[in-house]
Amino acid sequence: MIRSPHPKIRYRVLESVSELGFPAGCPITGHPDGPKIVGPPWHAPHMTEHTIPTTFGPRLSGERSDPAPLGDERQALTESLEYYRRTFELKCTGLDPGQLSERSVPPSTLTLHGLLRHLTGCERWWFRIQFAGEAVPNLYYSDDDPDQDFTALDGDVGEAFSLWHNECERSREIVAASPLERTGTRISTGEPFTLRWLMLRMIGEYARHIGQADLIRERIDGATGE
Repeated sequence: MIRSPHPKIRYRVLESVSELGFPAGCPITGHPDGPKIVGPPWHAPHMTEHTIPTTFGPRLSGERSDPAPLGDERQALTESLEYYRRTFELKCTGLDPGQLSERSVPPSTLTLHGLLRHLTGCERWWFRIQFAGEAVPNLYYSDDDPDQDFTALDGDVGEAFSLWHNECERSREIVAASPLERTGTRISTGEPFTLRWLMLRMIGEYARHIGQADLIRERIDGATGE
């Protein structure tokens, strides 16, 4: 018996794999004359054509471009952020306004509509207000009601999507006109930050909320993917 570094996984060494249904000398490990390592040992004897699922729940789909694997730093950052923006949009496709505002994972109050409002506010707050220094008001926020992006869902969802698209487009314009070393200023602390740092932060912001959107969407209609 060979033990793997993982305490819950064990492997055994076989000189023959005939009991598993493989041809004699099948090079499972890549070497035709070496020992055959299979694992976990209790899994293989039960593998049949029925082990692989043949039916799935509804799957989300839509056009989306992967970031170029050999791009430079700017390309990698901009295309990765676009990828996550588009992924979030796909999570919301095919749902009516009531479903987009449905709190489907109690006790959480998160909704796809609320996430949309939140991400729209993030685009404006970080790119326009703090980085570019534009004199525009915050979206879906006030000192008296700082969580209204998630809680005040009486607005029109279609208008919310239009506003998000507009804010994303303005963010793209700001990024296109700025070197990665250009700095903005965090209003809360007065500390500078580079566009490079901001792009990484926004990628993380979208990735985090897309994970939440995964659960919300699956609870609404069972759709997964993307």
